Amino acid sequence: MISIPFSPFNQVAKQMDLWGEKGIPFVFLVDYTGENAWAGPEEEALSLGITFAIDAPALPSKPVPFRKNPLTFAAYSEKYNQVQTGLQRGDSFLVNLTAETPIDTDLSLKEIYERADAPYKILVQDLFTSFSPETFVRIQGTEITSYPMKGTLAVSDTNKEDDLRNDPKEKAEHATIVDLIRNDLSQVAFPILVEKYQYIERVKTHTGELWQMSSKITGTLMPEFERKFGSILVKLLPAGSITGAPKKATMELIKKAEQYERGFYTGIMGKFDGTNFNSGVLIRFIEKSTKGLMYKSGGGITVFSEVQKEYNELIQKVYLPF
Repeated sequence: MISIPFSPFNQVAKQMDLWGEKGIPFVFLVDYTGENAWAGPEEEALSLGITFAIDAPALPSKPVPFRKNPLTFAAYSEKYNQVQTGLQRGDSFLVNLTAETPIDTDLSLKEIYERADAPYKILVQDLFTSFSPETFVRIQGTEITSYPMKGTLAVSDTNKEDDLRNDPKEKAEHATIVDLIRNDLSQVAFPILVEKYQYIERVKTHTGELWQMSSKITGTLMPEFERKFGSILVKLLPAGSITGAPKKATMELIKKAEQYERGFYTGIMGKFDGTNFNSGVLIRFIEKSTKGLMYKSGGGITVFSEVQKEYNELIQKVYLPF
């Protein structure tokens, strides 16, 4: 297996700025903490065993054996209660709590990557794959756009889209993330506009479909950030949708409650084609470990949350997207 020359993101960001200013295409990935990042030509990525697919068609697929073995409700409740204690203290308004779920499937990581139907896909050697529905930021000219995704509901005959939009907990969670992303974007752009609020999309899973709630936020880049893609990401990372608000205190709560390393899960990946910049959040994530395949998933916790519903959502998000 070829060793990938990861570097701290602050170093990689400087190179991304140079390539952006010169219009040189590149692809990149960054882990959750910003400790490990890589950027370079797509051909070099392939030589290192890193394969990207953004808005690309998936291979045809059929049902396959898939079993998930989530942590117990008691174990999840312990983590959840730690988070709620922090929320009640006022340390945070929203915490994205995640966990690992061991899974069993006949498919390899490569086969999952090839068959997955998702806007953002990445395969890193035989280490991990992600098939994410969530855009981080897109940049076209001087316009930057973000699409924060918060709020999930299974599609069924007994509910409808408005059940997701009108749920008090989901509404509060979504509003908090929209405010956080608006604030984040204001560091690099002005003015900021929420163009679409709480729109619903369907996401395919191997057991059915999910409704996901998103918003569209746009801004005009300040002159000093035009084509400075690395500098922009330094200001914006980690993604607000997978941390919470406020970021610093919330990340401390996350570290204490989760008790595992996220690694590249909830980091970002993306591509600059010489003109446009596109990036996605690394959610819907499967990683190979010494214990087998681990699926990392989670959801936003607020003071309005109910532990059983949050536990069910964490398990619900463990799926194959085909």
